[in-house]
Amino acid sequence: MLWRPDPERVAASRIQAFRDWLRAERDVSLDDYDELWRFSVDRPAEFWGAAAEFLGIRWHAEPSAVLGDTRMPGAQWFPGGTLNYTEHALTGADDDLAVIFRREDGLSARLSYGELREQVAAMRAALVELGVGRGDRVVALAPNCPQTLVAFLATASLGAIWSSCSPDFGVRAISDRFTQIEPKVLVAINGYVYNGRSFDVRPTVEELRTRIPSLTATVLVDYAGGGTVDGALAWDELLARHAGAEMAYEPVPFDHPLWVLYSSGTTGLPKGIVQGHGGIVLEHLKATVLQMDLGPGEKFFWFTTTGWMMWNFLIAGLLARSTIVMFDGSPGHPDLNTLWRLAAEERITYFGTSAPFVQSCLKAKIRPAASFDLSALRALGSTGAPLSDDGFRWIADEVGRSVQICSVSGGTDLCAAFVAAAPDVPVWLGELSCRALGAAVTAFDEDGREVVDEVGELVVTKPMPSMPVFFWNDEDGSRLREAYFDMYPGVWRHGDWIRITPRGSAVIYGRSDSTLNRGGVRMGTAEFYRIVEGFDEIADSLVIDTTRAGNTDGELLCFVVMAPGADLAAVEPELRAQLRRGLSPRHVPDRFIEVAEVPRTLNGKKCEVPVKKILTGVAPERAVSRDALANPGALEPFVDMARGS
Repeated sequence: MLWRPDPERVAASRIQAFRDWLRAERDVSLDDYDELWRFSVDRPAEFWGAAAEFLGIRWHAEPSAVLGDTRMPGAQWFPGGTLNYTEHALTGADDDLAVIFRREDGLSARLSYGELREQVAAMRAALVELGVGRGDRVVALAPNCPQTLVAFLATASLGAIWSSCSPDFGVRAISDRFTQIEPKVLVAINGYVYNGRSFDVRPTVEELRTRIPSLTATVLVDYAGGGTVDGALAWDELLARHAGAEMAYEPVPFDHPLWVLYSSGTTGLPKGIVQGHGGIVLEHLKATVLQMDLGPGEKFFWFTTTGWMMWNFLIAGLLARSTIVMFDGSPGHPDLNTLWRLAAEERITYFGTSAPFVQSCLKAKIRPAASFDLSALRALGSTGAPLSDDGFRWIADEVGRSVQICSVSGGTDLCAAFVAAAPDVPVWLGELSCRALGAAVTAFDEDGREVVDEVGELVVTKPMPSMPVFFWNDEDGSRLREAYFDMYPGVWRHGDWIRITPRGSAVIYGRSDSTLNRGGVRMGTAEFYRIVEGFDEIADSLVIDTTRAGNTDGELLCFVVMAPGADLAAVEPELRAQLRRGLSPRHVPDRFIEVAEVPRTLNGKKCEVPVKKILTGVAPERAVSRDALANPGALEPFVDMARGS
């Protein structure tokens, strides 16, 4: 056990306040987290109805029920109820700090809730002037900065639909996403800075305007480097023209589209995943207030770009009336202390990052607590990949034993975590502390039977409010059903391997479609990476099992990116020995192969399945869309290998 809840802190937590409220208002007595979780999944209508009331959902029209239909897909949440996301995000007191913004080159800004409301009201009026109304789409090619937040909140206040891409995406990747939803307005920046360099985005903006015929207006933010785009409207001028506009909120049904997120798009066009106003408001309030104990006075940070669902989750800190901390730039510039310095200077209380960042800090022997005053920090969130045991130990040793390690897992599909942490649940080495409230998560074996303390398919057996209301351009719902419900009808199959421990914690083992199946022994790739990337000499790795059904001739291949100055031949014997001891003799690779880099998606995920397809004979153009990759050139060694060259 690496962290134990402090009884006084638990007594003062919002999750304890919710239990007290349930006892007083609903005559439901629940003594601990496990009892509350079981209540939430056994009696979902009671739980979500109570959560909506306790968390202060602001209805314009009251719903007639909590859960009108429990089928998956097709669950009907809060029928008849109307609300608006933006109204919930702007409830903080006028003088309370809403946003802290920092850019890697030193640019900074701070916005109170009052100032944020004024800017959103002005942008809302500007969008109305541009003809944007309920159901129209507004898209942004913009970074994690206040202007992007203002544009989103203004869009949602109108009942229009939002979508964003990070400005480092290529033109094809952006147009593949935006063109399919036919946006009316594009909000874009003219340039950005990253890793000490400046980048001009205007050529991308100009090309996008020719590729997206539905656009009727482009709004350009003078963000970095100056310069304009012919025919584009200036952000500052628009806001100045509408200064003093009145804030208003369009009441929309619970399942009215809020935003479009996207699948990775590694094969074919990215799928447009649509989530609704009500589902996101309720799920994100539950997560920030009950699971994370955020509220007024808290400073919530997550390192993210606008192309990752964690941006949408970061801004949910506003729902809890916290201060959100937005950072734009490289986490490694000028060095890996950048974000820890930010945490100290801004007195961040909840610091969110990714498992690869933690691993990078560990390997660089960064010592945040020894270098900075992190006394305000109470929790560290990690997602994006399973956090290694060494990562857990490093956080405990070098960030602080008093800091709760919140390793969480979820997905863009729900824009939520379904395996998470809570203020009243301990942290065990290598484990995600608990299943999230309202998330009926379990492990299924191949026959669809629940298993405990065994690795199985991660499934969700009951609906959650933020599940997609639909996929864009999927009129009959067939693509959505195929994505989640084909294997177990009526049950959400997420595509990860998971083990639920007898105490209710969990371990994630990686994607189930990239399983290492050696001699009938299945293993997730995350277990493999925990060992291989635990070596200082290994900077990154990719493991691929080329064995296919009915074909026993495949190999287990481990591709490694060596740290500067390290030699594969020197480290390989010990690598093999540790994999043999830590996994099994069957899971020692047939070959270790050095590569310059591991192919990753635009969101930083390792491309296990596309590489496996290439190595097992699938044509590269069918295995993966290069425009979906952050580093498409990294595919070449694998393509050459498949060709036998």
